[in-house]
Amino acid sequence: MNVKIAISMVGALMLTTAPLAAETLRWARSGDALTLDPHAQNEGPTHTVRHQMYEPLIIRDVTGAFEPALATDWAPSADDPNVWVFNLREGVTFHDGADFTAEDVVFSFERAKQPNSDMKELIGSITEVRAVDDYTVEIVTDGPNPILPSNLTNLFIMDKGWTEANNTVNVQDFEGGEITFATTNANGTGPYVLQSREPDVKTVMVRNDNYWGIDQFPMEVTEIVYTPIQNEATRVAAMLSGEIDFLQDMPVQDLERVNATDGLVVKQAPQNRVIFFGMNQGADDIEADNVDGKNPLADVRVRKAMSMAINRDAIQQVVMRGQSEPAGMVAPPFVNGWTAEMDAESSTDVEAAKALMAEAGYADGFSIRLDCPNDRYVNDEGICQAAVGMLGQIGVTVNLDAKPKAQHFPLITDGQTDFYMLGWGVPTYDSEYIFNFLVHGREADIGTWNGTGFDNDELDAKIKSLASNTDLEARNADIADIWRVVQDEVLYIPIHHQVLNWGMSERVGIEVDPEDQPKVKYFTMN
Repeated sequence: MNVKIAISMVGALMLTTAPLAAETLRWARSGDALTLDPHAQNEGPTHTVRHQMYEPLIIRDVTGAFEPALATDWAPSADDPNVWVFNLREGVTFHDGADFTAEDVVFSFERAKQPNSDMKELIGSITEVRAVDDYTVEIVTDGPNPILPSNLTNLFIMDKGWTEANNTVNVQDFEGGEITFATTNANGTGPYVLQSREPDVKTVMVRNDNYWGIDQFPMEVTEIVYTPIQNEATRVAAMLSGEIDFLQDMPVQDLERVNATDGLVVKQAPQNRVIFFGMNQGADDIEADNVDGKNPLADVRVRKAMSMAINRDAIQQVVMRGQSEPAGMVAPPFVNGWTAEMDAESSTDVEAAKALMAEAGYADGFSIRLDCPNDRYVNDEGICQAAVGMLGQIGVTVNLDAKPKAQHFPLITDGQTDFYMLGWGVPTYDSEYIFNFLVHGREADIGTWNGTGFDNDELDAKIKSLASNTDLEARNADIADIWRVVQDEVLYIPIHHQVLNWGMSERVGIEVDPEDQPKVKYFTMN
């Protein structure tokens, strides 16, 4: 039987066999998943949608603690410090009925290391993944890796047979605009089965009544209707009218109105994410400015001046309506390596910033384009608009170009932007994750989101050593040293730590996840 037809039949069966007391969760947020391919994009909302259908070996629960998923337990090998042993869950099937085994784990890790994979930095220390038997996997690393499990919570496992049958062994080339079967189809082991997918319009999933955890989790939602709604007013109107039950990306200006509406509630928590600007300091000349023959961003005095021109308190009060915490480093407080001292290092001083600009030879300023998403972070375009005015005070004329995240992110990963907004969450809760993606010089398998052009061989070696340093005191000292360089070089301009606000019907029972990654299997429906 054709696999695609078989999956459709499974979805239909789920609908016909669902209990009479069916519960539909109508869920909306500002943007859609970029793709369903499990390894093509390492992006929060994309992971969130996939988490309903696919599973990693380990997940984090709503408190951020590890919880077994497709692995029941894991530990370093008693015989070899370079090996982690994972015991897999038995009796698990994929949505098409195929058995889940160690072969699928080995295949998925190998796939996730491919050049087009956006997950490869997470598993860069892995040299081999081997199946000991059907339900035991050994992961071999280049030296002992004490935090390996933290890197696996978004590394989804695919069915090897399904992937081969549908010609999706290779990871989708997202930046190149490729569309594959795995882009809009899914066959995971997760609690929900894909029924239909219309990118940027609607995705419908139905409960997997054969899910291994059907009796371990509430699983009260029988159908998920996920709808991206970019316009803020439209999102809120849908919430107020009862058209949706659960809303992420709540506009901050509407929090009180929604919370005061009978039958609705807003829940809040700090998010494990920082919003910041990146600058291309590495190029001799850049295209997005009006300076011929040189790159003003290559001068640390200019970068420092631009940071000093940003009034983070004003952004917090006016743009974010108090729903942010000004940041001085691109690490959230949740993360190992964060310090209150470094997080307080960003200050606003327009006159001192003007003096630095003059000292650097730019007393008359320059113009530059700022690339900004308009459907990814809370008030992302509004933050960029505020920055335009603030930078204008020191002579930096900013031309704002805001676009949907699907067009914005490839500008960064393809090196086509010189000044850009980005937000970064840290699912591993460790600075190594930030360094691997944002600080290490850009190579084929590391530094892929480092659009700054910064490249320091000595620092790169120190970053790579973190993966195998089991002396945690020495490792933390190295992390502090790396952060000192990042801060002194003004590699990024931190703006703020994001605060999460989830709007929901009082019927919906769920607490805010600091990863902004709700997993519907935990939801209750009253």
